[in-house]
Amino acid sequence: MGNSKYVLSEDLLHIKDIESFCNEIIKKLKNTVHLELNRKGGVVGISGGIDSSTTLALAVKAFGAENVLGLILPEAESNSDSERMAKELAKKFGVKVVVEEMTGALTGFGCYARRNSAIENVISEFNPNTDKSKIVIKQKIDRNIPPVFSVTVIKPDGREINKVLPVRDYLQIVAASNFKQRSRMAMLYYYAECYHYAVIGTPNKHEVEQGFFVKNGDGGADVMPIAKLYKSQVFQMADYLGVPKDILDRTPTTDTYSAEQTQEEFFFQLPFRTMDLILYGTENDYSISEIADAVQKTEEDINNILRNLDRKRNTTAYLRSHPIYF
Repeated sequence: MGNSKYVLSEDLLHIKDIESFCNEIIKKLKNTVHLELNRKGGVVGISGGIDSSTTLALAVKAFGAENVLGLILPEAESNSDSERMAKELAKKFGVKVVVEEMTGALTGFGCYARRNSAIENVISEFNPNTDKSKIVIKQKIDRNIPPVFSVTVIKPDGREINKVLPVRDYLQIVAASNFKQRSRMAMLYYYAECYHYAVIGTPNKHEVEQGFFVKNGDGGADVMPIAKLYKSQVFQMADYLGVPKDILDRTPTTDTYSAEQTQEEFFFQLPFRTMDLILYGTENDYSISEIADAVQKTEEDINNILRNLDRKRNTTAYLRSHPIYF
């Protein structure tokens, strides 16, 4: 049965008492780190993105700027805007920042070489010294078919070559690319242990529930203060907490592959505002027709989207599982 009390709209996702809402998260973060984890502050990996910026702002409120470390972890394929914006963020909130260049570690792991060899298996014209590459999903999420991943190679002259990835090559590209997140998490824990801090994770609600994180990578933190927040709520909190406008206006990206790529293009397949409304509607007993009206799609589209979201949750359940102790 639908929820007829309020018409489903973005207004329902708006945090009415933002001050109290933030203070509650800040209080819980402080108590968890100090009392449960017995740590005196936090390390946050900052990338110039909205999620890590909001997390850093919350950590500063919880522990004080003097007990927060911002860690910037660029590598050869990182967008230079990420480091610039992360430094701007750290300066705004008065936290110490450390930049650790990760290219050497990733080269040692064979991150680039392993990934590039898989791309070359599919696109023989790929030249890793001159070309850029990324993984994309071409299918629309409102069609009742599983996602099929393709690799796109972009030549220096702008010409694009796109081919569907066989499963073996897709898995190798993802596994090799995941060295980036896992290496960064190792560095975060190095500094956390040096300072007797906790690692404060940055994933939001959609990333956690749909599995848009790397197990024991960006998913391997001690506490995740925004893990239950819709993306639009993260933006609202960021604005309230004073995150710089450049970051608020930045399109969310993966910053994983050498070619520019949005999170929507690679994984989510929907604008975050649409995802927020669909998820809120399903969690609060709105009917399919009410959800369809709210996001201006057909009921068939919504049913297909929900099937695909369920498929993602089931496929990525392993990522959210804890070690199994015998």
